[in-house]
Amino acid sequence: MARKGLVIVHTGPGKGKTTAALGLALRAVGQGMRVAMVQFIKGSWKYGELKAPEFLPGFEIQPMGRGFVNLGAPTPDPEDVALARQTLEAAREKVLSGRYDLVILDEINYAVDYGLVPVEEVLRLIRDKPEPVHLVLTGRNARPEVVEAADLVTEMREVKHPFRAGIKAQKGIEF
Repeated sequence: MARKGLVIVHTGPGKGKTTAALGLALRAVGQGMRVAMVQFIKGSWKYGELKAPEFLPGFEIQPMGRGFVNLGAPTPDPEDVALARQTLEAAREKVLSGRYDLVILDEINYAVDYGLVPVEEVLRLIRDKPEPVHLVLTGRNARPEVVEAADLVTEMREVKHPFRAGIKAQKGIEF
């Protein structure tokens, strides 16, 4: 029986969306699957997961964008829009390539929410994805249309966070 590739969304205001997607990547690689993660927005930040492909054959990460965008701006910066469109094209190439069993679009929901990527393009990618490919979309504020198109949606919510107690981000936990 052919595999039914799932569309999985990790969203919500709590911590753990990317971490959950990385857990799926680890599980998939452990089953001999090929995994690609394309990171929208994260850009030049030095996250710990960027070293994971050195230890996990079959897993690759492609960080793109220039880092955090200006959230207070009435319209998105044209440079951020151009970089997000390039990232979407890179993601589309990976999804359609036939080289991967699982493709993670990290922070794509943010890119849509910030007006960097049209939701219609994300929905088109979901529709165009080959049947056996699993597709994971992370980031806060997943659009209702994306939620509707997904097979599995998990919403992370914060119950308690160390930042509220004045504890700074911890290496290996937050980055």
